[in-house]
Amino acid sequence: MRVETRGRARALQALYAWDLRDGEELTKVAVKVWDDLAVAPEERQFAAGIVRTIAAAHEELDAALTEVTTNWRLERLGAIERSVLRLGAGELRRGDAPPRVVIQEAVRLAERFGTAASARFVNGVLDAYARRTGAL
Repeated sequence: MRVETRGRARALQALYAWDLRDGEELTKVAVKVWDDLAVAPEERQFAAGIVRTIAAAHEELDAALTEVTTNWRLERLGAIERSVLRLGAGELRRGDAPPRVVIQEAVRLAERFGTAASARFVNGVLDAYARRTGAL
């Protein structure tokens, strides 16, 4: 498995933990999670870039995701789906990887940690988000 793929999974773990901890700073939660899991430095470095982007713009990212989740508020989604959407939106915002790769990786994570229905939902929302933001 590629470092980027593992790094995305590590970022997702941090986002999920952050989602469940009300009011804690995302970057601090991420460090705690990665320390507890003894995450390899190269995975941590990749994941940290995504986490920093989300930490700096999470309110803006959430607002943009809310606009494209027709009939769904982010608070009503499961923590996995919400975390995967934030991961995908944050990585699309960074622009370091091709948008189709980012979406595909997010879909795989949603399927791995959620369900097939989660994966389809994530695919549709991130595709709409990417189109709305001009990434696609």
